[in-house]
Amino acid sequence: MFATPAFAQTAAGAASGGPQDMLIQFLPLIALAVLFYFLMIRPQQRRVKTHQQMLGGLKRNDTVVLSSGIVGKIVRVEDNEVGVEIATGVTVKVVKAMISEVRTRGEPAPANDSKK
Repeated sequence: MFATPAFAQTAAGAASGGPQDMLIQFLPLIALAVLFYFLMIRPQQRRVKTHQQMLGGLKRNDTVVLSSGIVGKIVRVEDNEVGVEIATGVTVKVVKAMISEVRTRGEPAPANDSKK
């Protein structure tokens, strides 16, 4: 009564589009993959590369900032760890990967108050 007849597509009708229709279907997925690569994967690889170069150039008496925010001076460099002096006479062993920034000795520290 209220139902209308439903007609299914034939297999020959669906396959008659050829490879162009298939390419048009997958084109948005390919575009998303390319966009994902250029916006997320490539910048992360670049950041990892610069971090590895920074860790490779560590030397004694460098001032470093750890990932926890602690600032200290390197007193000993080993293969995977460094000795960081965080206070006078207090040295801790830190995994190299936890160093987030290297500050050189000549870098001036910013003042707490702004004088203009």
